[in-house]
Amino acid sequence: MILYLIHYAIFRDPHHIFIYMLGDIAFLPVEVLLVTLIVHRVLDMREKRNRMEKLNMVIGAFFSEMGMQLLHSLAEFDTTCQQIRECLEPDTDWQDEDFQRAGGELAGYQCSIGRDDVLLEEMREFLLSKRDFLLTLLENPTLLEHETFTDLLWAVFHLTEELKYRYALIDLPDADHEHLCNDIARSYGLLLREWLVYLEHLKDNYPYLFSLAVRMNPLDPEASPVIEGQA
Repeated sequence: MILYLIHYAIFRDPHHIFIYMLGDIAFLPVEVLLVTLIVHRVLDMREKRNRMEKLNMVIGAFFSEMGMQLLHSLAEFDTTCQQIRECLEPDTDWQDEDFQRAGGELAGYQCSIGRDDVLLEEMREFLLSKRDFLLTLLENPTLLEHETFTDLLWAVFHLTEELKYRYALIDLPDADHEHLCNDIARSYGLLLREWLVYLEHLKDNYPYLFSLAVRMNPLDPEASPVIEGQA
């Protein structure tokens, strides 16, 4: 109103004032709609980024608490692990194309799960010790937005339950052992893929954590946190 009064005081032209006023009022709903959509989009993007950051923290907790050790244990069942190990030896110089190449190798990889009753018993004890932790993760609503990681948790939880109800793992029937091998292969494949995605996230956002994850590669039997060649 102040601006319109100044305009009238200078030009004494109410005709043009009302023309522009009606035009502005006519387009006001469109302007409000556009601003609302843009602001809503920005807020959605910010909220999604915050949710993904929280989700990545949960995934990091999973790998720190049990994921790395579980991947190491599952790899011991894989009689062809050497094939995939050669393409999953990340170092601090890896770039996006290296992760894409490794992802392509994983997509076409078919593991071969061998029979080892001793290792199976060790993994049973480990998974049962982490069962409460798995249940806590599955209760986290944030994980609903990450379908592949949720699939991994359900696969691992299913394997845990299968082992839980078998009090003796020695001399299992061949059909029963084959069923367990399928459960192990499912968890192993999903875990490999999620581990690679997690490594790429660390590489892009937390290089210092990525450095440690590379040194503690669960597929490397000689992995060590010690940095060689430095004082």
